[in-house]
Amino acid sequence: MKRLEELCCQNSECPRYGKRGAGNLTVCGRIGTNKSIRQLYCRVCKARFSERKGTPLYYAKLPVAKVLSILEHIQEGCGVRQTGRLVKVSKDTANRYVWLAGDHAAALHDELVALSPSDS
Repeated sequence: MKRLEELCCQNSECPRYGKRGAGNLTVCGRIGTNKSIRQLYCRVCKARFSERKGTPLYYAKLPVAKVLSILEHIQEGCGVRQTGRLVKVSKDTANRYVWLAGDHAAALHDELVALSPSDS
């Protein structure tokens, strides 16, 4: 579980959007089957959101370990069908998490490239 300082507001209209360690987040509750997912509250914009918002695990129904297993199999070069068989999920489920993780990785890459110092 990440510390609050490592998280940021997910409301794109908030002045502290995307700023980690801004001190604006608090835990206002817990959600999920086992109440293991923190519900966060931004003191600046008053937004409430899951700590998983903005990640491939947002709205995930599978256990985190199973999602990570899917992504590890794909990373090692297994195909989607093979991954589905090994992890015991449908190929469509495996494919959905691959797409979610890929979209997340692309967005992170774009953000990091935009923040990198220029060569000029």
